[in-house]
Amino acid sequence: MTQADKQYNELVKNILENGVLDENPRPVYKDGTSAHSRFITDIYSKYSENITPIISLRPIAWRTGIREILTIYQKQTNNIREMEDMGVGWWSDWTVNPDDVPELHNIGLRYGATVKKWNLMNKLLDGLVNEPFSRRHIINLYQESDLQETDGLHPCAFLTEWSCRRAKDGKMYLDMSLTQRSSDFGTAYSINQIQYKALQMMVACHCGYEVGTFSHHVMNLHIYDRHEEQLKILRDTVGQENEPELILVLPKNTNFYDINVYDFKMMNYAPVKHRDKLIFELAI
Repeated sequence: MTQADKQYNELVKNILENGVLDENPRPVYKDGTSAHSRFITDIYSKYSENITPIISLRPIAWRTGIREILTIYQKQTNNIREMEDMGVGWWSDWTVNPDDVPELHNIGLRYGATVKKWNLMNKLLDGLVNEPFSRRHIINLYQESDLQETDGLHPCAFLTEWSCRRAKDGKMYLDMSLTQRSSDFGTAYSINQIQYKALQMMVACHCGYEVGTFSHHVMNLHIYDRHEEQLKILRDTVGQENEPELILVLPKNTNFYDINVYDFKMMNYAPVKHRDKLIFELAI
C-alpha cells in the first residue's frame, strides 16, 4: 500500500483500540443528537518531496479540496454563495446569519476573511521571495480578535509554517507544515492533507522553488460514533501499491493568483470504489 494508506490504517486501528471517549461534546448531527467521538492526541506525519499524501482506500474529492483552498487563500472569502459558486458546497451548515438573504450567508470572520483582513497571503509570498531564509514565514488563521468579533466555527486547520532550504543540488526547496487543533478523521483528515499539499505546490510555483517536505500535526484526531463502522471497512481495505502523484502543470514563477484547480493533474490514482457507498454524516 501507499504511505498515506499505511498511515491511515494505523490511525484507524489506534483510535478504535486506544481512543478516549469525549464528554459533553459541542457538535450535533442534523437530527439534534449529540455527536460523540473517540479520539487520540498529538498526531504527526511527514511526507518527503516525492510523496503525495492521498489515500486510495476510497475516492477522495481532491479537486473540491483544492477549490476550498482557492476560496481561502485566493478569493479570500467567507461568503457561502461565493464558495458554492467555486464548487465548495459543504459550508452551508455553518452559516452564522441564516435569517439574512442567501447572498449574505457567511461563516463569520474566519478562514478567507481572516486572510484578507490581515493580508496574510500577500505577506507570505513577499517574504518567501525577498527573505527566503527568514524563520518568520507563518500564516495563522486563529486570530483571537476575529474569533471574538463574530460567531462561527473556530478554524480547524489554522496554522501553516514555511521554511526555505538550499539543497546540495543548488536548488531551493520550500518545506511546509500544517497544524490542526482538531480533525474529523472520517470526513476531513485526508482532504486537508492533499489540499494543503496543493497550496504548498502553488506557493512554491509562485516563488520559483522546488516543493519540499510536507508535515502535518493534529492535536485532536477523532472518529465520530456514526463513522466507526465505515472506518472499520476502510481499516480492512487494501489500497493500490504504487504512489499516486499530484502535478501542477505550470512553469515556475506563475503568479499565485493565476493558478486554478484545472492546472493540477493527479497521476496514477486508482482508489478503491466500494460496492456500498460509504456515507459519513456531518457533525455540526
